[in-house]
This record gives sequence, structure tokens and C-alpha cells, in this order.
Amino acid sequence: MNLRQDLLELTPAALMALANPGFVKRAQKDLAAGIAPALDIDASGTIRATYDDGCIARLPVGCTLRDAQCSCTATAMCRHRVTLVLAWQAHAAATLSAPSTERAAGRAQVDADAAWSPAQFDLASLASVLPPGVMDQAARLRQDGPVITVYPWAGAASPPSAQLPMCSVRFFARGSIAHARCDCRQGGNCAHVVLAVMAFAQAEHLGPLQSPHTLQLHSVDAASDTASGWDTAAQALHADIDALLLALWLDGGAQPLIAVAARIQALRSRAQAQGWCWIEDALAELRQLLQARQARSTRFAPLALLDLVVGLWARLQSAAQLAQQRAPALPAAQVLGIGIKGEVALDRLRLVSLGASLWSDEREQGATVLWADPDTQSVTVMARQWPREATATTPLGERRIAGHPLRQLAASQVITQRATRSANGTVSVAAQRQHTGLLPLSPRAWDELGAPLRQPDPAALAAHLARQPPAFTQPRLAAAGVAGGAPAAFHVVQVDALQPAHVGWDPITQTLHADLVARDGQGIGLRLLHPHRAAAPDAVDVLARVLEGHYGALRAVAGNVCLQGGALVMQPVALLTDTQAVVPQVHPAVAALPLPAVAPAASTPLLDTLEQLALMLQQGLRHQHGGDWERVQEQIHGLQLAGYRQAAAQLGHPRAALVPAQRSTLLQRVSVLALLVRDLSA
Repeated sequence: MNLRQDLLELTPAALMALANPGFVKRAQKDLAAGIAPALDIDASGTIRATYDDGCIARLPVGCTLRDAQCSCTATAMCRHRVTLVLAWQAHAAATLSAPSTERAAGRAQVDADAAWSPAQFDLASLASVLPPGVMDQAARLRQDGPVITVYPWAGAASPPSAQLPMCSVRFFARGSIAHARCDCRQGGNCAHVVLAVMAFAQAEHLGPLQSPHTLQLHSVDAASDTASGWDTAAQALHADIDALLLALWLDGGAQPLIAVAARIQALRSRAQAQGWCWIEDALAELRQLLQARQARSTRFAPLALLDLVVGLWARLQSAAQLAQQRAPALPAAQVLGIGIKGEVALDRLRLVSLGASLWSDEREQGATVLWADPDTQSVTVMARQWPREATATTPLGERRIAGHPLRQLAASQVITQRATRSANGTVSVAAQRQHTGLLPLSPRAWDELGAPLRQPDPAALAAHLARQPPAFTQPRLAAAGVAGGAPAAFHVVQVDALQPAHVGWDPITQTLHADLVARDGQGIGLRLLHPHRAAAPDAVDVLARVLEGHYGALRAVAGNVCLQGGALVMQPVALLTDTQAVVPQVHPAVAALPLPAVAPAASTPLLDTLEQLALMLQQGLRHQHGGDWERVQEQIHGLQLAGYRQAAAQLGHPRAALVPAQRSTLLQRVSVLALLVRDLSA
């Protein structure tokens, strides 16, 4: 008997990814109630399911669920096709449990539990089963040398998967490529699936995979593969970007934007021509930050500008070094973003809200909604902005994004059939109701999120952050930049075992402070900081009421988080209690709570040094005068007393490097110093 092993491997989670959760739950409910179709299988392996409503579904070997035939009126996926798979699994289980087939059942179970890799798929065989043109498209994409991260099989609940520059591919069945799911518009049987198979084959060339592995896909002719080469054009672009960064350090970020805008745009165009996606994205964010500072926008932060300028310098330096190595530990293409295209159209997409952040300046107001994709565990961003005069009579929370009020959207789940995603995670969805729908964000909505996005407690989050490689070697994400509201990684952390303590208001910095600590006083806690924002004047009061327990017991918090002196510090943008989701910046106004005044956080020599460097970058080293350099000397003395002798010595270098003979070393000196102090302050 043909057991159709490919269907037996499809777990309910896999079916939800291939179809949708609603159809799977409906099918499970019908089968549990004894409402099952009549099944038969022919010699070719095609399964036919006949239903009581007269519908007949057929699923041939090598056919996707989407392309399976059904006589119902549905134009795309339907519950009959999903029920066919689940009913066949139940039928096969009953057949294999018979005494005469116990030995065969044992063999089937062993096969299902054995580790496997998509590298086993033969490319020549795939060419005969995939649609025409797919292999040719894959060959063209391969020539770009895309960077792909492959994740080996880790059990039925964690099938093999591959993260491509613009989409992800998951392999749900070892015997059929038809059940590989890609989140691009095609959904599967596409060139991305072929590239994922190639990546697994290349990764396992030296042996079986034991852990995730990042690689740059080689072209067929490896000798002609120059995707990560550092040719004359690359060297010239690197030198010109360094010259721009040096000019910023010398003249300051406070100079009129018109002085550098054309220069930044010209470098962006050259970076695009070179295929350096992350460099172009960083230059775009640099212009955005300088513009925000000039417009006195709440999006601007001096430390954000410092981190961006230093990170851009470090990214180029590391890429230049990696490109010269014969066998680098990390592909230079990943650091530069080579092989990443602008936008990709996505298939059926479900997004879970992680909150929203508002901003304003002299001319405009805007909002950023952050989302989690449960399938890929990635964070995406949806951003909009409006002229201030257009929002004079309409509260920002009532402005519409994708056809829905911002306040409703920020506390919802989105299911859409039309969406596009850019390289840095910015997403756009269709506004038409027939394509996009909303579901409320339940108190358990974040439970399906997993690591690394969601961490079970602050201790696990702190350990994860401590293990992360430098940010300048990783893909650039909008959620961790200006769009996310803070230059730090975005995470969700469970706080069920914690309780609020030391909730207060700092009148000097206009910031709410709160510590979430373990009830027994042991372990690592989480410090929440929420500054007052003119664009969201009631957010602090809403957050204070959440911490008071007005909306129920606090379960989880989402926001940009970093390590400061070994402590976890987060700016929360959304919170889940045991009764509801709360997004402070778009929540309706509430009565203010009296909060005790708290003293500003104790300063440290390292944080003072970072702030001093950020101030120097804003004002420009040329414009530092006697009093400014006296403060630098005080910082040097403080670092020496704290035992940071190397940092103290390097802090004195920028002034010495201002002389023309030493100016060529200035950019490197200040950048290395900032990286050192930032690393020590964590």
C-alpha cells in the first residue's frame, strides 16, 4: 500500500503554514466529531476524498495543497484539501496499527524521526517537477552571490529552513519538494526553494550540519564569482564614505543639511550600483537622522547618530578585511548586503502587533507600528507620516493606516493576502478589506512567538544579548533603528514572575522609571524607561496605570532593549496583561497618577564618555574650544580613576589628530574609541 509518506510528515503547524490556521482547526474539529470524507488511492498515488456535501478533492503525488483539485466553489485554498491530509493521516495510522503491519509501522516511524537535509533533493530531478523557468531564474539569482543562513532539521516541530535575503523557505516533507513553503508571493515551487536546496548542499559539502550556518552561495563558475570582491570601485566608494564621516566629525551633525544632503545622495546611488544594500540603507538613515535633528524631531537622539556613524565606519572596515580573506568566518557580502533586492511581494501573511511609536517635529507627525511574523519570527515595521496641519483636528491615534485607525491597528493581528516587504523589514499591506482583515490582540497572542525574538525571562534575554555578534556585521533592521524609536535590538520578554518596583518620575529628564524585579528578589530584573513625548502626551500615565495593575497582571513587555552596565534597559512600546494588550502611545487618555520623584540615574565614566563623544559629533571637532577640551580632560581623569586606562588614553587622541599631519587617523581613532566604550558600557 502506498502510504504517501510525504503527507504523513505534515504536522498541524506545517498545514497552518501551507494553508491557514482556520482551515486546520475546522478540519480537526470535523474529524474529532466523526465527520470524515471517504478516501481511496489509485495506482499513481493520487488520493481522492469524497465529502458528504458532494465535494470531491484530489491530491496527486508531487502536487501542492494550493494546486490540488477540489470541486467546491473556493477559488484558492479550501478546507476540503486540508481535511484530506488530516483524514489520510488518521487512515494511515489506523492501517499501520494493525498487527500485520507492525513491522512496516516501525520502519515508517524510524524514517519520520530521522534527521534529514534538503541537500538530498537532486537539482536535475527538481528541474523536471518544478514549473518551467524556475531553474533558469534560480541560476540568475545565484550569480548575485546571495547570503543565505541554513537551519538544520531539529525534530518534527523544527523542520529544515533557510533564510534568504528577502524571504524564508521551510521544508516540511523529506520526500516532496512540493511541500516546501516560501513566504514570497508564489508560496512555493519557486526559485527561492531551489536556492535554499543549493545552500544546504554547499553547507554540507564538508559534512552534516549540526547548527545554523551562514554562507554566500557560490556561482557555478566559482572562479568568476566576484560578489564579495574589493575592486577599485569598492575601494573608491569606501574612501569617499570615510571622507563624508570625517567631515561630519570635523564640522558636526548640526551643520545645515544642505551642506551634506547632495553628497549623501550621491554616495547612496553609488552604493546601490555596487549592490551594497546595508550601506545604502545606513546612508539613508543618516540623512533621516540629520534631517530629524534640523527639524527638532523627537526621532533624533545624539547617541543614535553616534552609533550610526561609528557603525557605518566599522561595517565598511570589517567588510574590507573579510573580502581579502580566502575563507572568512563571515561572508563580506552579508556585512555589505550584497544580493539583496529592494522589495519582495509576499504570499498570505499574518502579522502580530508588537506596539507602536509616535513622533513629531516642526512640520510633520508620524507613527511606526511594529509587527512580528510568527512564521519567520522576524520583526517588521509599518511607517506613515502626515503634515502637522493635516492632523490639527484629528488625533494621531485616529489617523488611518492600511485603511484602519492607528489605535485599532496597533493592538491587532493582521491577515493579508497582499503585502510587500523591503530589505530592512519595512512592510506595506493592501488597504482593501477584501485583501486585509484585523483580529484583536488577545492576551495570549505573543505565546506563539519563539526565540530569539521572544525570551522566557530577563536572564535569558541578557544571555542572548551578550552572545550577539557586533551589530555592524548583521543585517540592518528598521525596528532597531530610527523607525523603531531607539537604536537597540527589539525583543519580547515574559515578566510573569516579576513585579513592578521603584516606579517614579524623573522631572529633570522627563522620564518614567520602573524596575521589574523577581518576587523573591533574586535573579536579573528589567528596567523600563519611558520618556515623555509631545506626540503621545498620555503614554506615561497609561504605562503607570499598567504597572499599577489597573489592566490586570503584567505578562509580557515588548520594546527596544540593551545592556547597560550589566542591567537590562528597555523602552516599552507594548505590554500584555492577563486581560488585554496595552499600547501606551496610542491608548486613550487616562487620569494621571501621582508618581514619586526619583533622582536621575547615577552617571558612570563610560556613559559620560559616550555622551561627550555624541556631543562632539554634533558640534564638530573643529568647533571645540577651551572649555570643551577641559571637559574632555575631566572625562579622561574619570576614566583613569575607574580603571579604564586604554579608553582614557584614546580619548585624548582626537584633539592631537586635528593637526593636518595626523588628520588621516582621526576617523579611525574616534570610531575605535566609541566602539570600545560602547562595548565596555554593556
